[in-house]
Amino acid sequence: MSKKVLVVDDDPDVRSFVVTVLEENQYIPLIAQDGVEGLEKIEKEKPDLVILDVLMPRGSGIRLYHHLKTNDQFKKLPIIMFTGIALRSFLKSQKVLDEFKGAEVPKPDIYLEKPVDPEVLATAVRKKLG
Repeated sequence: MSKKVLVVDDDPDVRSFVVTVLEENQYIPLIAQDGVEGLEKIEKEKPDLVILDVLMPRGSGIRLYHHLKTNDQFKKLPIIMFTGIALRSFLKSQKVLDEFKGAEVPKPDIYLEKPVDPEVLATAVRKKLG
């Protein structure tokens, strides 16, 4: 049975790129346009992996990442951060620190900075899902 991967990104071109990579590698893509819709899909569809953008206009990836990493029901759900923000900037971002209220920010499972070669993305997904 193919694994389900939820793509949470507000950019339709990025979603299309990621969906194509997932389909070519025999995964079932699910799509959400922001963090609010992403959480709804996670609760309903129970994906095996989430590919998450950071900056989105409604329901940021930072907020969704915080929710998933601090909720016992979801904290083991693998996440690939897929964003234009450098990892160092993400981990030190005031928004991230505010969300985690001074606690240490858990480092994402895999952090990919856009743009990414399709094979790099496919390898990252395989690494998390086997």
